[in-house]
Amino acid sequence: MSTFPKEFLEAMPKTDLHLHLDGSLRLQTLIELAREAKVELPAWDEAGLKEKVFKPQYRDLNEYLAGFAWTTSVMQTAPALERVAYELAMDNAAENVRYIEVRFAPQLHMNAQLSFREVLEAVDLGLKRARNEINARGVYSVSSAPSAEGDNPDLLPPPFDYGIIVTAMRYFNSQFSDYFATLTEAHEHATEEEILHYASLELARATVHLRNNSDVRVVGFDLAGSEAGYPAADHLAAFQHVHEHFLNKTVHAGEAYGPESIFQAITKLHADRIGHGFHLFDEDRITDPAIEDPARYVRNLVDYIANNRITIEVCLTSNLQTSPHLDQLSDHSIRKMIDNRLSVTLCTDNRLVSHTTVTNEFQLLTENFDVTPKQLKNMVIYGFKRSFFEGDYNEKRDYVRTVINYYDRVAKKFGIDSTQD
Repeated sequence: MSTFPKEFLEAMPKTDLHLHLDGSLRLQTLIELAREAKVELPAWDEAGLKEKVFKPQYRDLNEYLAGFAWTTSVMQTAPALERVAYELAMDNAAENVRYIEVRFAPQLHMNAQLSFREVLEAVDLGLKRARNEINARGVYSVSSAPSAEGDNPDLLPPPFDYGIIVTAMRYFNSQFSDYFATLTEAHEHATEEEILHYASLELARATVHLRNNSDVRVVGFDLAGSEAGYPAADHLAAFQHVHEHFLNKTVHAGEAYGPESIFQAITKLHADRIGHGFHLFDEDRITDPAIEDPARYVRNLVDYIANNRITIEVCLTSNLQTSPHLDQLSDHSIRKMIDNRLSVTLCTDNRLVSHTTVTNEFQLLTENFDVTPKQLKNMVIYGFKRSFFEGDYNEKRDYVRTVINYYDRVAKKFGIDSTQD
């Protein structure tokens, strides 16, 4: 297998483009916020919570998602949201993750005291405060870069930055939050599909309005939740709205369903990126009888994704935990993704629920798959290139160039030739 020192994986600049705010709390923070909010937890110490809720392994995706009931319940005030966002940014910066896109469903946190705008402003305030503190320590820039012949043992990292992705839910019920309870009650004669449609469309409109009328760093729109039985087409109007207003789009697809879910995300919802995409190559998961040649269908879908550089946000640990049939990580479809030269970036999904970090995800990759130095670098840089960076195209190019220069210098320091195939 590949051999890259853990110290190098820690030192290299990284991104996390698939990072759930409510799945990435510090355990101690969860306990403290629960006491403040008088929320009764299944256990009041970290060991107990790891045993009963945030386990090393889960039966399936539903058990994996059960812990979010506890995390969201303590994130119902602006101070709590700001604290969780701030700590998440600081935890990422500690392992040289230089750019994060934090996603969450605001409708899970809205209540009589907290509007959509106030929810987003609280999260943005926490992330912004962390960014300013992190960058005040000193950052690498092209103008301050040492000469190619020089040696700088104390390399400064690129600037830390962030974006916020607003997430709509494929499915919810009145128990999910005060907002969803009110919405469901107000539409007691509507079908489930209609209520799902109302919620995501309203969220899309609110997201576009906030993005255009505030300095909150909203950079994208997402769809999450159970795929089976809740197709992307139910949310077509919401994604058409954000698409028409030039907002970037990422969609959870292929996590617990097959290639058809990924196809819908791309063709119906205009997805720029795919969250997970784990079952992209699984012909046996195709259920539409109209698809007479599943193998050809998958080949065409893979080629389309490759040609259009639709990036796949791969979450190795999360997939291993929620897919009982995945006996060993070496069987993960990321091998085929790399072999087909897809644009792939590694993400944590949920730092708490999956007990992982971005560094850990890269370590798992290099311990279980043969990855060349060039492939590793490409994967890292794809994270920056395919991010929903808030600046304009030229600003993003300059930022990415800074990251590439820094990556090369770190690789050189560790004796790694990042051009090696």
